[in-house]
Amino acid sequence: MESQFAALGTGSAPSRGHRTLAEKAYETLHAAIITGVLRPGTRLPIEELAERLDMSPMPIREAVRRLDAAGLVDNVPHRGARVTELSVIDLAEVYEVRLALEPLAIRRTAARFTEARAAQARRCLEELEGMSDETSEATSEAHARFHFAFYEAAESAWLLRLIQPAWQVSERYALEWPQVRRLTARAREHREILAACEAHDPERAAQALYDHLTTTANSVARAMGGDPLYRL
Repeated sequence: MESQFAALGTGSAPSRGHRTLAEKAYETLHAAIITGVLRPGTRLPIEELAERLDMSPMPIREAVRRLDAAGLVDNVPHRGARVTELSVIDLAEVYEVRLALEPLAIRRTAARFTEARAAQARRCLEELEGMSDETSEATSEAHARFHFAFYEAAESAWLLRLIQPAWQVSERYALEWPQVRRLTARAREHREILAACEAHDPERAAQALYDHLTTTANSVARAMGGDPLYRL
């Protein structure tokens, strides 16, 4: 426990009021959970976290409430908070949400994909394909930038608000079992998504993204000792 909290670091807390402190607490804990610094099942005692992050308990409680709403923390009244466990059932639910939202977004993108948006996506893909370590946090960030180049191009604030938390939860699985990504071997899938959007073909783009996501979901489920979630 102490080693996990020690990895959070202290730093100097901003002094612009409770809201800023709560944002700092949320961002620090959020990053630690997504990257696995705080492991699944880890207890999150408010007082200890407040001392470690050099702030009062109130912004920590607010951050934990937000993390609970985002599906990253289980906050049980009178029993405290823990980092949400990873499970095949949770994985299936996360991908059910992603498969409803992300193909919808990319259909919108393909219908309105401009040359400027395409150039941005190509740059993101070049950056991703240039990564030497497929399992690094930097590669995960490059992978996210590539996908969100399309989701932002959908020009729907609501879709972005809904896609982001599901993506972040699924990142916990990808970082826990990084070998399942096989980004180099699966580069063709990314190129097909881009090509479909450049061709302004919404159904082709949605199918390419659906296949890409379900392949990842199946690989993670197998790595966890479960059965594939989808038939391809």
